[in-house]
Amino acid sequence: MRVLQNRRKIIKILLKKIERAFGLTRDLIENLSQESLSLYLGDLPSNRIGDQIWCIIGARESYLKAIQAGKWAGFNCSLQNSISKSKVLICLESSSDNMIKYLQEITLSDYQIEMLFDLLEHEVMHHGQLIRYIYENKLEFPKSWNERYTV
Repeated sequence: MRVLQNRRKIIKILLKKIERAFGLTRDLIENLSQESLSLYLGDLPSNRIGDQIWCIIGARESYLKAIQAGKWAGFNCSLQNSISKSKVLICLESSSDNMIKYLQEITLSDYQIEMLFDLLEHEVMHHGQLIRYIYENKLEFPKSWNERYTV
């Protein structure tokens, strides 16, 4: 019984961390200008800020498919224009809502929990990359990022 209670607590914490990460990503994009999504990392090999968000959205959508199917089903992203702030925000919201809604309706298997940890790791890794983009391009962080990452 105690193991089951601990599992529930761990899942609850994991879901809370995922929701926080999703919210931080949304806050950052809401804080950026349309033009910011086209910025690169100076002279370093890099893609655009918008392409980083494309990868985040694609991961959310692809991990949701894997969680639903019980196995990896490939990477795909519905976002067609990663430098359109309105389209990015719509896909961020949709991918977040779809994931959270689905997770609230099911009992998670070990595989699904593992996938969620991988998704969380992926999103937070992108946060680290985006911090570098924001510094490089002398952009501003939203308050939530200052509080979470002390940037």
